[in-house]
Amino acid sequence: MNPRILVFAGSTRSGAFSGRTADAAMKELALQGAEVTRISLADYPLPIMDEDLEAEKGIPDNAFRLARLIDAHDAVLICTPEYNGSIPPLLKNAIDWVSRVSKDGGRPLRPYPGKIVAICSSSDGHFAGIRSANHLRAVLSHIGMEPISAQVSVPNGADAFGDDGDFREERLRKGMTRLCASLAEHARLHSRRIEP
Repeated sequence: MNPRILVFAGSTRSGAFSGRTADAAMKELALQGAEVTRISLADYPLPIMDEDLEAEKGIPDNAFRLARLIDAHDAVLICTPEYNGSIPPLLKNAIDWVSRVSKDGGRPLRPYPGKIVAICSSSDGHFAGIRSANHLRAVLSHIGMEPISAQVSVPNGADAFGDDGDFREERLRKGMTRLCASLAEHARLHSRRIEP
């Protein structure tokens, strides 16, 4: 069975290193036999998380759309940039809004608990977004997702990619191959575990 894997970046900036990392992951996952859905958070705009707003207007439609997407896939791969040593607000806000979804048209919908997830990070500096990746891992674990141990962190993002979109460094190419193979295998095992 080909696992279904959702891939997105934590930045919507044109040419963002996290977006280019997500594109590299998408290509490698396809080579690993996965059915990949690549989305941009720009297509799911959300207001700043606010419980007063939620009480007044309800959970935004785009939070439901994201929750349904996550629920429909066997695993998720998130590529995060690093803003001031942590997770970018766009990504954290999307995670927080989706965490408010518990029902969809009367049926239970819990997109996070037990969902397999992989993390990539990137930055323009030497530290490769490691702090953001660590914070993201803690958040995803807290909401019940199951992060795999394999991780790819891309330093010096402006020089990390060739014209073909692949990593210039063999170390990063091999790391992405290992991460995607591990994620695909975890997703296959998880989907077998939950089959009726």
